[in-house]
Amino acid sequence: MIILVTILFSIFYLFQINKMTYALCESREIPEEKQPKIYRTVNILITILIVSFFVEILTAVT
Repeated sequence: MIILVTILFSIFYLFQINKMTYALCESREIPEEKQPKIYRTVNILITILIVSFFVEILTAVT
């Protein structure tokens, strides 16, 4: 149950971060050519954060 909640939270969190990244790109008027690199960097960093959190939850549960 805890794992399912963690996965759902992670998906929601990733979408919210992408939404905030989009708002950042719009407000700073970042050129279209640089936006994919920004999204990729943010998504990789957030994914690392989520995976480390997931591993911590798994070690705490077991």
